[in-house]
Amino acid sequence: MKITQSARLKGHNTMGIDAVADCLVEWNSPEELRCILDDLERPLLAIGQGSNLVFMDDFHGTVLVSAIRDIEVIGQDSGSVLVKVGSGYVWDDFVTYSVLNGWWGVENLAAIPGQVGASAVQNIGAYGQESSDCIETVLAVSLEDGSMREFSKEECRYAYRQSIFKNELKGRYAISHVIFRLGLKPAPKLSYGNLAQKVVALGGPTLKNISEAVRDIRAEKLPDPAVLGNAGSFFMNPVIPLSQYRDLLKTFPDMPSYPAADGGMIKVPAGWLIEHAGWKGRSMGPAAVYERQALVLVNKGGATGADILALANAITDSVKEKYGILLNPEANLI
Repeated sequence: MKITQSARLKGHNTMGIDAVADCLVEWNSPEELRCILDDLERPLLAIGQGSNLVFMDDFHGTVLVSAIRDIEVIGQDSGSVLVKVGSGYVWDDFVTYSVLNGWWGVENLAAIPGQVGASAVQNIGAYGQESSDCIETVLAVSLEDGSMREFSKEECRYAYRQSIFKNELKGRYAISHVIFRLGLKPAPKLSYGNLAQKVVALGGPTLKNISEAVRDIRAEKLPDPAVLGNAGSFFMNPVIPLSQYRDLLKTFPDMPSYPAADGGMIKVPAGWLIEHAGWKGRSMGPAAVYERQALVLVNKGGATGADILALANAITDSVKEKYGILLNPEANLI
């Protein structure tokens, strides 16, 4: 366990916000965390690599960072394998490990920054896959009394970029492990965007080719957080009634869409809305909309959380005025 007082958080959030936490604890096991829980300064904030959050100010409390990076197969049958992964395991390393072992289910989620624990909170998704498609069980430590709890997939209440850990139980648990059920038989998902075309160009739908195609696509339009601070996709794709979408098509006939889980609803790409509202590549001080992908807000250097929020609010107001659609942030504002 490593405990740091007055810890700088710039290296713990991919947006590169230079905030300070009163205390930062890197924990290596549930037992370690439980032993010191009563002595920690409240409030408590469990984070991974900080790839989906924006610090609005210094954090007056304790930031918890999981350093649990174990991985093991705990079960297998003819069609699938159960893999238990530590919450501090880097997500993309897990994708690579799965691909090398011939396990299907997370290959479309290659190159997403963050850690495995965050995947269970955020229900990360890309190119037709979501982490919840493969999550079997989530193991977590209560930040109130240190008790351990196992959450079934159903108990996690997964939805588009949602889980019980972002809503009813927000801030009440720290994830220690996630158990995934991955497939042993080919099950490619290639219907999203130009993924199929990329995969064909690489030689066909193997795990390796699919993950490499996803990496290529992401590299073309998403900035490296080590070079340009960002929190990935800042906004969620809005889900609107089909009737509203049909009305919008009368004015904006080229507006794209994707099916939503609810047959009476349609998902509209937030990046398209932002770009066609004139924001792609625009700046407000040190905060900007990325020039290659309007869904990404970037820190050009020295931006504060307030700078990022001001830009996000301006975009939200603009899109609302033009399309009548409200954008909601995917990034967590702390």
